[in-house]
Amino acid sequence: MSTTVLAPAPARLHRGILLAVALTALNLRTAVTGFSVLTGEAGDALHFGPVVAGAIGTIVTACFAVAAFAAPPLARRLGLERTAALAVTATTAGILLRAAAWSPTVMIVATVIAFAGVGACNVILIPIVKQHFPQRLHAVSTMYMVLLQVGQLAAPLLALPLASAYGWRTAAGGWAVVTAAAAVLWFVTMPRPGARAEAAPPAPVSVSWRTPLVLGLIGLMAMTTLHVYTLVTWFPAMLADAGLSPTASALLLSWFAGLGLIAAFVVPPLTTRLANPFPIVVVCVALMGVGYAGMLAAPAAGAFVWATAFGLGVSTFPLCLTLIGARAANSQSASRLSGLVQGVGYGIGCAGPLALGAIHQATGGWNLTYALLAATLLVTLVAGRAACRPVAPAAG
Repeated sequence: MSTTVLAPAPARLHRGILLAVALTALNLRTAVTGFSVLTGEAGDALHFGPVVAGAIGTIVTACFAVAAFAAPPLARRLGLERTAALAVTATTAGILLRAAAWSPTVMIVATVIAFAGVGACNVILIPIVKQHFPQRLHAVSTMYMVLLQVGQLAAPLLALPLASAYGWRTAAGGWAVVTAAAAVLWFVTMPRPGARAEAAPPAPVSVSWRTPLVLGLIGLMAMTTLHVYTLVTWFPAMLADAGLSPTASALLLSWFAGLGLIAAFVVPPLTTRLANPFPIVVVCVALMGVGYAGMLAAPAAGAFVWATAFGLGVSTFPLCLTLIGARAANSQSASRLSGLVQGVGYGIGCAGPLALGAIHQATGGWNLTYALLAATLLVTLVAGRAACRPVAPAAG
C-alpha cells in the first residue's frame, strides 16, 4: 500500500521559515562578538598575536563583501531556501572547526568557512522575508534587526562564563547548536521535487556606481564597517590595555553592541521622515569623535562613556541600509544597489582590523590607531552628505 506525503500547509511552512529566519538572524554576529573576548585565550593556546587576530577580524568583513556579490546569483540558481540552508550549514561547520582549531592556519580557514556562510545570510534573508512575509514586511524586518542586535549583545556576555567553566573552545563552539537548528529548519522548509518552484530573486539591474548618491552610500558603508569591525575586534584589547578586567571589557563590548537596538528602532523611521537625514550623520560623527578623544585622554576612567558614544555613533549602519531602500526606485534597483554598496563597502572596510592591529603591534600602543580612526570621520561626513542629499530615486 503506497503512502502519499503531503506538503506542509502554508501556515505551518511559514512558521518554520519564520523560526529559521529568527535563529539565523540571532547568529549573524554572535561568532564575531562572542569570539573577540576569547581572542586572548585562543592566541595563547595557538600561539598567535595581534596580526593574526586582526586578520580574523578582516576576514569577517572580506567574506561579507564577497558574499554580497556571490549570494544573489547563487540564489537564482539554487533557490532562496536552499542557499540559506547551505549558508547556515557552512556557518555551523566553520564555528565547530574554529572551536577545534589546532593551529592559527586552521583558525583562519575556519573563520573563512563560517563567515562565508554568515555573509551569504546577510544578503539572502532580505529577499526571503520579502517573498514569504510581504504583508508583514515591516514587523519581520524589525524582528530580524532586533535579533541580530540581541545576538551581538548576548554573545560576549555568555562567552566569558562559558570559557571560565568549560574552556574557550566550548565558548567559541557553543553557538553551533543554534546555527545547526536553523540549518535543519531551512532544509525542512526548502521546496521538494515537484513542488511549486520558489520565486527567484530578480535578475540584476544596472545601477551606476559613478553617481554621487551611490559613491556616498559606498563611502558611508565603508567607513561604518571600518569603525564597527575595528571596535568589535579590538575594543576588548584596548580596554584591557587600559587596565580593565576581561569581565569589564566583555560587559562594555556588550553595551556597545546592545546600543544597536536603539538604532534599529529609532534611526530607520527618523531617516524616512527627514527630507535630508544628514544631521544624523553629523551627530554620529560627533559621537565617534568624542569616543576616540576619550580613549586617548582617559580610556579607563571614562570607558563606559566612550563605549556609549561608540555604540550610538555607529548608527550610520541602519541609516545606510534605510537609505538604500529609500533612494532606490523599485525592488530590483534596491537589490542591485544593496549588493553594490555592501560588496564594495565591506570590501573597503575590511582592511581596518588587520591594518590597525598591525599598527598596534608596531607601536606598542593604541594612540595612533585612535588618531587614524578619528581622521576617517571626515570621509564619513563627506560621504554621508552625498548619500543623504535628496535626489531622484536610483532607477534600475
